[in-house]
Amino acid sequence: MEMTGERQIAAPRQAVWEALNDPEVLKSAIPGCESVERTAEDQFQARVAMKIGPMAAKFSGKVTLSNINPPAGYTITGEGNGGAIGFAKGGADVSLEEVGPSETTLRYAVKAQVGGKMAQLGARLIDSTAKQMADQFFDRFAANLAARYPAAPAAPVEEANPVEQAKAEMDEVVATKAPVAAEQQAPKPAAPPPPAPAPGLSILDLIPKEPFGLPRAFWIGAPLFVIILILMFVLG
Repeated sequence: MEMTGERQIAAPRQAVWEALNDPEVLKSAIPGCESVERTAEDQFQARVAMKIGPMAAKFSGKVTLSNINPPAGYTITGEGNGGAIGFAKGGADVSLEEVGPSETTLRYAVKAQVGGKMAQLGARLIDSTAKQMADQFFDRFAANLAARYPAAPAAPVEEANPVEQAKAEMDEVVATKAPVAAEQQAPKPAAPPPPAPAPGLSILDLIPKEPFGLPRAFWIGAPLFVIILILMFVLG
């Protein structure tokens, strides 16, 4: 049987390491665990009651730690005897990676084998039982650490003062309407005067100023003078 996985633990890496080496924490996290005792600096002895399919038994086992690298991880090897139901032995590599000041990634890779009547139950049943027990262990383990290292409470949301909120809304309305009011009150520039009409052309503009070398007034006045003389002789 082989099994790998990882879990996010909401606690500092050092705290996770210490919990993995604490018999009381392990006892409360292992499903069906009746006792966990440290027999040496790198050894534990445990007694666990468990059920695999139709079979139920109590296992007594010893666990030895090696490749100890605090607080980065270690290797676990052990063997458990369940009496008539059979036995189990194997090991696991456990590593801890610090994600942040209050978060740690725990990774594990397990290799184990079973014998006796348990081997007759089939690999599928044994694998599913092992996965279920692993999930229960890490759920309890993470909950234990979460109780010791609760997340910092979120900052309370300050409620707005109704009077200040109304004043802020009024100031916003005034600020919005002020440019419009200023634009309406500003004096409008005077309209430019209409352009002067272009002067019309008269009959005089069609006559040259000095036809035949004599001023234009002479040619206009001479006929009038002649007409006046004729009228004087006729009427006289």
